[in-house]
Amino acid sequence: MPRPRTLTQDRLAAAALAVIDREGLAALSMRTVAKELGMSPMGLYRYVTDREELEGLVVDRVLDAVDTTPPPGDAPWRERIEVLAGRLRDSVAAHPEAVPLTLAHRHRAAGGLRWSETVLGILTEAGITGGRRVVALRALHAYVTGAIGLEHLGPLAGGGTAVIAALPEDRYPHLAETARDAGGVDRDQEFFGGLRLLLRGLDG
Repeated sequence: MPRPRTLTQDRLAAAALAVIDREGLAALSMRTVAKELGMSPMGLYRYVTDREELEGLVVDRVLDAVDTTPPPGDAPWRERIEVLAGRLRDSVAAHPEAVPLTLAHRHRAAGGLRWSETVLGILTEAGITGGRRVVALRALHAYVTGAIGLEHLGPLAGGGTAVIAALPEDRYPHLAETARDAGGVDRDQEFFGGLRLLLRGLDG
């Protein structure tokens, strides 16, 4: 007789996310997750069919942490979306190695769907509908995930900025000057500053 299914999806997702956080996305496999759980890889197949299903569980866990409650309706619509974008950023940036999975599986994750539904409601109230609403939602998704990737892989405080700042000014005057200016921009200024530029553009 088969043994009872005692491993919950939440525990399985937590183990997979622990592997990603510690060793990177490339390390995610049935074998590494089984090892994290102290079981055999074959035993893990009683709970999930393949790595893709593991990935979906990871994204569910990451996006379920996002607070999708609509911000107070008396605030301007841009500020309300800014709050939601900040919440999404906080949850996803807590696991930056999982960002590519968030992009690949967000259309199936309940937390991501709830976030999008709340954002679309606010956009609709602001009079942004039809094709403009489609572009607005896609742009917001692209901005948040892209900004998180930049923060993780190429932060302004990182060595890459110093390299650019040292470029010869006769060839790259604007780039070198901008890189030097980057030293005075913190992570929140970068994220929310870019987001506000995007949101202002949605009125066009």
